[in-house]
Amino acid sequence: MTTLRRLGQHGPQVFPLALGCMGMSRMYGPADDAESIATIHAALERGINLLDTGDFYASGHNEALVGRAIADRRDRVLLSVKFGALRTPDGGWGGVDGRPAAVKNFAAYSLQRLGVDHIDIYRLARLDPQVPIEDTIGAIAELVKSGHVRHIGLSELGADAIRRAAAVHPIVDLQIEYSLLSRGPEAQILPTLAELGIGMTAYGVLSRGLLAGSRPQGPGDFRSYLPRFNGENLAQNQRLVDALAAVGRARGATSSQLAIAWVLSRGASIVPVIGARTRVQLGEALAALALGLRPDELAQIEAAVPMEAVAGDRYDAHQMKHLDSERS
Repeated sequence: MTTLRRLGQHGPQVFPLALGCMGMSRMYGPADDAESIATIHAALERGINLLDTGDFYASGHNEALVGRAIADRRDRVLLSVKFGALRTPDGGWGGVDGRPAAVKNFAAYSLQRLGVDHIDIYRLARLDPQVPIEDTIGAIAELVKSGHVRHIGLSELGADAIRRAAAVHPIVDLQIEYSLLSRGPEAQILPTLAELGIGMTAYGVLSRGLLAGSRPQGPGDFRSYLPRFNGENLAQNQRLVDALAAVGRARGATSSQLAIAWVLSRGASIVPVIGARTRVQLGEALAALALGLRPDELAQIEAAVPMEAVAGDRYDAHQMKHLDSERS
């Protein structure tokens, strides 16, 4: 039987892996709604109980998709929802809105699209530089009091903002990119989470497919704009991927499975968010749970993918400016 993990001191117990649904809404190129729903159903059957979505993923498409998938399975699902990122009609980035009135407006539409009466974990996607984090968290706390939200999470915040948020209301987890290729949280953020009793839901554990050998599938795939997937950066990072794959062959595992197992090894309160879009991808990711990497194997993995050898930032320069976590 798989041992569940608790999200921090105040959060729910969850399966060791969560399912991130963003890629089911064309963020990585075309996706099939029927296969996406089948993948969500398969994940629930295998024990995964935390689904992650955002109201701005394809301007509401993702929430509507998840809502369809869980319509007769709500009692088996914990919903993690991000809000606050603004979209333009052509899918562009419109900034962030963390104003208290906007928080409640975003929540009202999410509840409708998801077809539920409450959201289990609600979080601002990016810090709004015009609104104190205390005000945004206070507005979510009012939603907790009214029963529309169960728990409060955070996303891509640095250590100072995490402390300020936690002073307003108990926080169950921080969602942040964390992988063999993105180890920035280790310096200040992970120690802060441990001190405050806050868990982590780690997204991008495969560095958006880079560690799995996946590459952008055309101009509709937003990875085309990410530095790690372009030019000399990609050539350098491919060498790291090849080295990881060699370690995997010796262990009888794929590079994806090693990358997931490595994140799982980093702490009992860390839950990797896997972005499987198909049942095949889901099965491969779940197999990582059985690896049980030894200390010497973890050392081999880290030697194959040293932090200082990673080429390129995890987002483009414009998006990096919006990451409070990168200022820690």
